[in-house]
Amino acid sequence: MKSFRKELWFEIPSRRGFVNITGEVEKCLKDSTIREGLCLVNAMHITASVFINDDERGLHQDFERWLEGLAPHEPLSLYLHNNTGEDNSDAHLKRTLMGREVVVAVTEGKLDFGPWERIFYGEFDGRRRKRVLVKIIGE
Repeated sequence: MKSFRKELWFEIPSRRGFVNITGEVEKCLKDSTIREGLCLVNAMHITASVFINDDERGLHQDFERWLEGLAPHEPLSLYLHNNTGEDNSDAHLKRTLMGREVVVAVTEGKLDFGPWERIFYGEFDGRRRKRVLVKIIGE
């Protein structure tokens, strides 16, 4: 069995954002030469997420509104974690809701998606470099 590993780096200029990273993951798969197996994509930071969904702007705005309703950034005093000098408790909670990682089957050298599925990097405490791990195993 073969194994391939690559880190993708992102720096979102705002506090929050969603980036379609499907093309970068597909490039990793091509570079791996693996035709059958599994592709793991995971955020390596506890205030960022990787998830699969539709690449539709309205849906992304719905995510933003939904997440902010469940875990609002302010007031900062709402969260005990912020007493440590941080201001990102909401980002930790948002990451928990959106998930850490995805696993996609690799079939005939392609990511085996359902209709409209794409891989996204979700940032909830941006303005600094963060990484995503792509790990592909198979034959």
